[in-house]
Amino acid sequence: MLPKKGKKLHLDEEDVAFAMMIAEALDTDLGRTHQGVKTAMRWTGASERSVKHWFAGSHAPRGRHLVALMRNSNPVLTRILVAAGRRDVLLALEVATLRSRLEAMLALLDQFSIDGAHDPARREA
Repeated sequence: MLPKKGKKLHLDEEDVAFAMMIAEALDTDLGRTHQGVKTAMRWTGASERSVKHWFAGSHAPRGRHLVALMRNSNPVLTRILVAAGRRDVLLALEVATLRSRLEAMLALLDQFSIDGAHDPARREA
């Protein structure tokens, strides 16, 4: 006989869709390997069984585990922001990422310019 109160036995459609969204994001970021499971375990402190459920899409992370995944996985963060209707935040993050990449590229170009000015072989050419 089942208890009248307690945990839900079945997930509703929204819960299943959310769990599958997280599973797809984890698969995109970490792949479906044992190493991916271990990485997600390190990120979150969750048990192997829980993380395997996340990868399978049968359960979704909640609370601190979800926050830890968002902190470490861009695909998880992206999907959460899109699902929350916050594409504006996603765009701001992408602009910040592009800006830092551009700054790194400019620093690299500056380094080559300075190195090239001191290279005797380049002066003769």
